[in-house]
Amino acid sequence: MGTYAIRRLIWVPVTAILVSILVFLTVRFIPGNIIDIMENQIAQFSSGTVTPRLALEHSLGLDVPFYIQYARWIGNIVLHGSLGTSLVNNSDITQRVIDALPVTLELSILSIIVGVVISIPIGVYSALRQDTITDYIGRSIAIVLISVPSFWIGVMITIYPSIWWHWSPPLQLIPFIKDPLGNLGMFIIPSIVLGTAFAGTTMRMTRAMMLEVLRQDYIRTAWAKGLTERVIVIRHALKNSLIPVVTIIGMQIPFLISGAVIIERIFVLPGIGTLILGALSQRDYPIVEGVSLIVSTFVIFINLLVDLTYGLLDPRIHYQ
Repeated sequence: MGTYAIRRLIWVPVTAILVSILVFLTVRFIPGNIIDIMENQIAQFSSGTVTPRLALEHSLGLDVPFYIQYARWIGNIVLHGSLGTSLVNNSDITQRVIDALPVTLELSILSIIVGVVISIPIGVYSALRQDTITDYIGRSIAIVLISVPSFWIGVMITIYPSIWWHWSPPLQLIPFIKDPLGNLGMFIIPSIVLGTAFAGTTMRMTRAMMLEVLRQDYIRTAWAKGLTERVIVIRHALKNSLIPVVTIIGMQIPFLISGAVIIERIFVLPGIGTLILGALSQRDYPIVEGVSLIVSTFVIFINLLVDLTYGLLDPRIHYQ
């Protein structure tokens, strides 16, 4: 397993570089650019003095070809460990990411916990009670969770409570260190909204894999030996059915992070989603590129962790 993990880790920088090139080029294909935005702002607030366009491009380092801009950006990351500075307000991007990343991580982790707590017990119980009324209810719940967009649920939760009970989400972040309960209270609703969408697919996969495992010969042998349902499910069936479920969870994490962008905006959470949306609207290229690089690297490590989890769930799996 150690050799396999090292080989995978070697490919992490290669994958990250490929992703960075793709993001670097793609973000510049967005209609409009920061120079146009700055010229409009200068024209609105200046008293007749207009900064030449070429001077603006030179001050921001945009007057050179794309490959030179990319080399400067990557060189700054490799040599100085810095993601650069914002083109809009010249702030340090690394510090802004450090401030925003814990918010998105907390939201994502809580959402995963909510999704797993909902999906796995219901999926297992539906498989054990196949074609009963509880199975039909569980399958219907999964379909509803998959079908209803999480952003729609988030909007409804923010609109109707404000109309009926005059409640709205807090507009300022409550730090966990200062008020743990207040912080969890602020994150629990958006985590449930994001986690329920995540739970639908996981629930259906858990049910399907449990049904397949429960039909295996060793499960019939366990029933014949007189083992209790609890022992059969927990010790024999559940563990062997979790490999595809873990795969699905790993595959959904990138979509979970992308879904957090909208949920953060709805519930006014100053996370990575809010940061990257603001940067996109202002065409602040370095922020978009830096955040995308960090998120892609995080997803790569999550996929590696998922692969290594297979060996823990099934000792028969050997890594070559």
